[in-house]
Amino acid sequence: MIKPGHLTSLNDFIKQRISIGFNEIVPLSSNTVIEETVDEIFSSDPIINSLSTEEKIILFIALVPHFYPEFYNSIIHEFLPQGGDFPEFGGVRGTNHRGILPTGETVQFLLAGRDISKRFIIQELFDEQHLFFQHDILWLEQVKEGEPFMSGRIIVSAEWEEKILKGKELKPRFSYDFPAKLTTSRMKWEDVVLHPYTHDQIDDIKRWIKFHDILYSDDNLSRKINRGYRVLFYGPPGTGKTLTATLLGKEFGKDVYRVDLSQIVSKYIGETEKNLSRIFDRAEHKEWLLFFDEADALFGKRTNVQSSHDKFANQEVSYLLQRIEDFSGLLILASNYKSNIDEAFLRRFHSVVHFPMPNAQERYKLWNKALPVSVKSNGGLELEKLAEQFELSGAAIVNIMQFATLKALSKENKELAHDDLVEGIRKEMRKEEKSF
Repeated sequence: MIKPGHLTSLNDFIKQRISIGFNEIVPLSSNTVIEETVDEIFSSDPIINSLSTEEKIILFIALVPHFYPEFYNSIIHEFLPQGGDFPEFGGVRGTNHRGILPTGETVQFLLAGRDISKRFIIQELFDEQHLFFQHDILWLEQVKEGEPFMSGRIIVSAEWEEKILKGKELKPRFSYDFPAKLTTSRMKWEDVVLHPYTHDQIDDIKRWIKFHDILYSDDNLSRKINRGYRVLFYGPPGTGKTLTATLLGKEFGKDVYRVDLSQIVSKYIGETEKNLSRIFDRAEHKEWLLFFDEADALFGKRTNVQSSHDKFANQEVSYLLQRIEDFSGLLILASNYKSNIDEAFLRRFHSVVHFPMPNAQERYKLWNKALPVSVKSNGGLELEKLAEQFELSGAAIVNIMQFATLKALSKENKELAHDDLVEGIRKEMRKEEKSF
């Protein structure tokens, strides 16, 4: 929690820096107050706490305008009461925000003065290899071509801003910039009926989730394998692909984001790559599970080049290949048919999991698991017979049971009847254009 005394400490540090002139550096060792301040502010989070004092100061400087908009203006006004420009300090004004927003040049001035070698060290803190970028904490806003890189505004990610200032985890909202929705379920693994071989393959994924950190720290193996785990789920609709992905996240406390391909795929050249890049950039280092349903639209087979459109479509696939290979988390693609997925993608999957239609024995289990507890049957339910007679998916069985339960609730005796289930099956099969 940031307190008024913390702001006083930063205020004094900046004024000290401005007062002594541009040619000198304020050694941090001579200002233990600012060191103690940032250590106190960022002590609660292990990632932020692992930063150096200078890195914590940069983060503090970037956060201040988010809760004290006039902070930097008031300091500059003390030194330039008649107004004027102070280019050494850096800073820009936003579109809506009227105060000064710190830039890379701001922290170079405050931490390095005119020391060129020190300025380069500060600049390296905004590289892609740094913890700031790797954990999506902060970065520099892109500037116009030809302008200095460090003149970009320091942007703190909304998630880290919320976490540091309010102690809350901020979930990204579905939007044009983030076309993916958080997927949750109240169901449990006990509610799922999977083929034994499918179940074994899901256990393989669980083992990766549990032990991948140890795997990547192995001195020998870590050099030879890429980070991340890529899986294809394929099988008919309603066989549990989405539910399985959701329950994997639920079991291990990981957010599962279902990517909306209607917002990703674009007819305009280059737009699909940009849209997908927003997803992967946001998800990197978050330990999210990305789930692409109906992935054929994005990861389908490449075509023979017969037009410029085909050429760019194939370029999209090549771009996707690179992005999924670079992604360090768990990536699940779902499709109704394995044959629809480009072979280049299939070679890069660690696991290809088939979700077949349930057999009679599995359907009988699904019928029993779907029975409501608030409505009693009239004793005439022939679930084993229904399981033998009708080839239905798990989702279809739940739909039928919902229909029959509502029918029972509308009756005076509130009893679930076999005829209601049969009527529900007839409606479900008609919906799927199957003969009853």
